[in-house]
Amino acid sequence: MGAGGWGCRGGREVLLAMDGAAMVGWARAQADVAMAYVTSRGGAVGIARDAYPYATAVLASIALFNVSAYLFPLFISWMYSGANLKRRYGAEWAVVTGSSSGIGKAIAMALARQGISVVLVALDDQLLSATFKDLKKAFPAVAFRKVGVNLAASDGSYMGPIAEATADIKVQLLFNNAGYIKTSFFHLSDLAAQLANLECNATSAVRITHHFYQRMMRDGMRGGIVFTSSAAGFIPSPFASMYGATKAFISEFSACLAVEAKASGIDVVAVHPSPVNSNFLRGAADLDMFKKAYAAATGPDSLPGPIFGALACGMTPWRDIGTFAIFMRIVMKILDFSFMTWGFALAAPLMPDYKNNMKKAN
Repeated sequence: MGAGGWGCRGGREVLLAMDGAAMVGWARAQADVAMAYVTSRGGAVGIARDAYPYATAVLASIALFNVSAYLFPLFISWMYSGANLKRRYGAEWAVVTGSSSGIGKAIAMALARQGISVVLVALDDQLLSATFKDLKKAFPAVAFRKVGVNLAASDGSYMGPIAEATADIKVQLLFNNAGYIKTSFFHLSDLAAQLANLECNATSAVRITHHFYQRMMRDGMRGGIVFTSSAAGFIPSPFASMYGATKAFISEFSACLAVEAKASGIDVVAVHPSPVNSNFLRGAADLDMFKKAYAAATGPDSLPGPIFGALACGMTPWRDIGTFAIFMRIVMKILDFSFMTWGFALAAPLMPDYKNNMKKAN
């Protein structure tokens, strides 16, 4: 039998018909062919040397495509920065959660500058009242409504007041911005507090989105839905496990919804801002890693422009904003998530925050 029998039509049947001696002979012939090829190419090293340019070209092409596929939509989104959402969607009303301060307040102000009326949804406290008063004074020609609710309520009772306050208006823009962070070792934290964090950061966004998205679809309205996520959603987040998990959830939820909604004229985006100076860390533990991350934090007023651009360009279901978020995304394109998590786990005991929390635990 010829040395190429295995690759020929019917080769499998021929092999099955062989006796033991024939099989051994065939295997030796195949080995001789392989050895002859290796020898002709200068051994294994020669083969590797010949393949190196091709392997390098393939890997470089894959890397170039991967980076370009990330940076090109990012550039287009940047070109749309500060887009007029009133003009794009014909929107008259927007709902912004967590709008009494920080990013939410900055979004509400940016919307008002475009002549879009805003429903402010936040904790019913003096901060919400003050923001409501300030906005009405700054934009007398724009209508504002406020809904003071606790988005951490596990029974979803906040939906009643939100639905009632918006029953007579057409909401085409929804900004799910509310959220906060709880920091500590998970086993040392109060479970009820962790579940409240889950409700506010993730579940409330699902409830609110379902309500307004359903209305948009029913009435055939174009619109936009934005989720304020975080770079913490795509990297391990020790000492803030619930925060990282909720941000990962809303980013994935947003991406799934973006696919469903696109054909109906509804754009859905999850934004991942770099650290922002706001009331976000109020009540969080004093952690060294937060001090380092927030050392170069920007103000919330820099966020609405890129957020509006991400929504308007229609190409970025996920939009990383700022140096830290973009850098970490590129790192995650190089390092496997499981590998990075393993590295974090090995390094964690060396971190000052880990040591301090261990002291508290003991």
